[in-house]
Amino acid sequence: MRHNKKFNHLSRKSAHRNAMLSNMTVSLIMHKRIVTTLAKAKALRIYAEPIINRAKEDTTASRRIVFSYLQDKHAVTELFQNISVKIANRPGGYTRILKLGNRLGDAAKTCFIELVDYNELIPAAASAKPAAKRTRRGRGKGTKAAEAPAAEAPAAEAPAAEAPVAE
Repeated sequence: MRHNKKFNHLSRKSAHRNAMLSNMTVSLIMHKRIVTTLAKAKALRIYAEPIINRAKEDTTASRRIVFSYLQDKHAVTELFQNISVKIANRPGGYTRILKLGNRLGDAAKTCFIELVDYNELIPAAASAKPAAKRTRRGRGKGTKAAEAPAAEAPAAEAPAAEAPVAE
């Protein structure tokens, strides 16, 4: 019977589901924001928020409990040193889910899940320059243009170098 077992199984066995949620929590802690499906984000919120809440109290026991879930010492260090300082006064709700739309391949609902106190990443990403368009056609023009000034420069310097020798 399934009485009082309401969490999403995500079409996985329990070991696979726990490993996936642990890896996603580590990614969330290290990168502060990840893109995933809506169902996984909701399951991740239920999994990650008690772990993040545990970081408010920096004791050996709480570090060991968090490490037993995450199995990544770099993520545990990041959580206890940087994130716990920002969430110290927050009573809960450490993550935010922002819906993006449907994925093209399978029409799955996608979203961002991010740490609430680290939303200053949004203006930095918006002000960054867009990447230059890369095409095969444009590659040949750039190399010829770079070679032409290099070829003219030694020719211009050669007469100036020979003039003092003639005197």
